[in-house]
Amino acid sequence: MFRLWRRVRDGTLEKAEFQKLIEPIKEKAGELLFAGTLSTHSKTRNTCSNILKLELSLWTFAGVEGVEPTNNQVERALRRAVMWRRKSFGTQSEVGSRFVERILTVVTTLRQQGRSVLDYLKNVCVAGAAGENLSGLGFQAI
Repeated sequence: MFRLWRRVRDGTLEKAEFQKLIEPIKEKAGELLFAGTLSTHSKTRNTCSNILKLELSLWTFAGVEGVEPTNNQVERALRRAVMWRRKSFGTQSEVGSRFVERILTVVTTLRQQGRSVLDYLKNVCVAGAAGENLSGLGFQAI
């Protein structure tokens, strides 16, 4: 499935052809999940039952443009926050937690947009110190 998906991404396989080719894969995955619901191992049984409830969602990427079959993009976005928390031992207050949530959101968003984090924060600080309305400048207070 992932080999086929890479071909769709690189343009060597049409999306309609991809959808036809993954039908047997979808069927086999469904059969395996169903078999897992009959397992004597309770964790396997429960996991397969839970996945089957969301089975249609597993294949959203096949029909919806822009949806990837992995969560790699999300994992990359969360990595910075996970690494920060591991190194810093978290926060000591609600105010600190809110600040970290907001600054990490700003950093992640700016990086996704290809914008400079330092320039953005510098401009926000300068505008804030001057008493300017940040939203009017296209900035959001963090």
